[in-house]
Amino acid sequence: MHRFRHNHSWLMWQALAILMLGCLQTPAVLLSEDQSNPWPQFLGPHRNGISSETNLLKSWPPGGPQEVWRKPGGIGMSGFAISNAQAITMYQDDSSQYVVALNAATGAEIWRSVVSDAFTNQMGDGPRSTPTIANNQVFVVTGEGHIVALDPKAGKPIWSYQKRGRAAAYGMACSPLVVGNHVIATIGDSGGTIVALDRLSGKLKWTVGKDPAGYSSPALLKIDSREQVVAFTGAAALGIDPETGKPLWRYQFVTDYECNIATPIAYQNQVFLSAGENHGCALLGFVEKEGGFTVHESWASLGPRSVLRNEWQTSVLVNGHLFGMDNVGSAGPVTHLACVDIETGQRRWQESRFGKGNLIAADGKLFISTIEGELVVARASPDKYEELGRKSVLGFTRQAPALANGLLYLRDDEEFVCLDVSP
Repeated sequence: MHRFRHNHSWLMWQALAILMLGCLQTPAVLLSEDQSNPWPQFLGPHRNGISSETNLLKSWPPGGPQEVWRKPGGIGMSGFAISNAQAITMYQDDSSQYVVALNAATGAEIWRSVVSDAFTNQMGDGPRSTPTIANNQVFVVTGEGHIVALDPKAGKPIWSYQKRGRAAAYGMACSPLVVGNHVIATIGDSGGTIVALDRLSGKLKWTVGKDPAGYSSPALLKIDSREQVVAFTGAAALGIDPETGKPLWRYQFVTDYECNIATPIAYQNQVFLSAGENHGCALLGFVEKEGGFTVHESWASLGPRSVLRNEWQTSVLVNGHLFGMDNVGSAGPVTHLACVDIETGQRRWQESRFGKGNLIAADGKLFISTIEGELVVARASPDKYEELGRKSVLGFTRQAPALANGLLYLRDDEEFVCLDVSP
C-alpha cells in the first residue's frame, strides 16, 4: 500500500553555508581527506559513499579510464578499504575465507591471512563484509558473522569474536564500525542484534536489541549535536549511545525477508532510510526528550510507488539530492537510477531501466559499478541524467567502488582491478 506524507512543520531550513577546506595538491588530484587514509572503510571516510577528492576525469578519455593494474582474486562480495598505501579486501577459495592486503599502487600482494572456513550460500558464496582500517588495526566480519581483528603490517590475527547463533539467510553482510575503542557490528548475535567489542582485546562491551540482523552496516551520525550509532536491523532503525550501548530511539521499518541493507544517511539532524522489496524510503526527524529522542517522519514514500527503493545499494547525498538505485518489485530485474530532493521527497529525474549496481560520488560526479561489470561515470546533477561514459571492466559484480588518490578500485569473483580516474 502506497503512502506519501510531507510534514512541513518539521522541515529543517538552513541558510547556505560554504565551507572552504584546505586541499593538499598532488600531480593527479586535489585532496582534502587524509591522503594516507583516503578510503578506510565501507563507503569511504564518512561511510556515506562520498569522497572530497577533486579534479577527477573532466571528460571521458578514448577507451575509458586507463587500467593501472589487474590481479587474480577470488569469490566474495567484499569491497576495498584503502589506507597507508594498502588496498585490503576479503575473498575465499574452496577451503577458506581470506583477508588480503595489496599494494595500492601496483596490486602486488603484501600479505594474506585465513580468517575462517569457506562460506557457502544460495545468494552467492564468500564473505560479504568490507574491512575497516582504524587505529593501526584491520577489522573484518566473515560470511557467518565472526569478527576478527588483524595487524595491518603482516596480517596476523589479533583476536576473534565467534558469533553465537545462526547466520542470516543470505549471510552476514555488516561491515564493522569503529567508534573510539569500540568495534560495532550488526551480526544478530544470540546475546544481542548489535554488538560492541573492545578493539584491543575483542572483549564484549555491550549488546543491543533482539531484532533479526538484516544486512546493513551501522553509521556514526550526529543528531542535535549528539553523536550516535544508527543501526538498521532487519526490522527497525535504532539510535544507540556508542559508549554505553543505551538505546536512544527506535523506528519500526519491517521489510520482506528482513532485507534492510542500505546504510542510514544523515541530513540536517535527520536520518534517511530506504529498502527494496517494494518497501520504500523515509526521512526521519527527532526531538530530544528525557535522555533519548522521539521520532517522526519528515516525509515518507512507501510501497510499490515509492520514489526510491534501495535494494542493497546505499544512495549518495550530494547538494541536497539523493542519487540512488530504485528497484522495482520484490528484488525484481528492473532497477532505475533516480534523483530525489531530500527536502521534499520529490523525484527530480529517473533513468529508466538503468540496471542494478552501486555508486559513490566525488568531484560532482557519480562513479557507478553495474552488476554486469561496467564502470559508468555520470554528473551528479539534479537537472537531468548526463552520462560521461561507460566501460566494461569486470564480470558480474555486486561490490561498490572505492576511491583513493585518483585511483578507483573494483572487483568481481575472479579479479581485482585498479583504474586511473584522474585527468
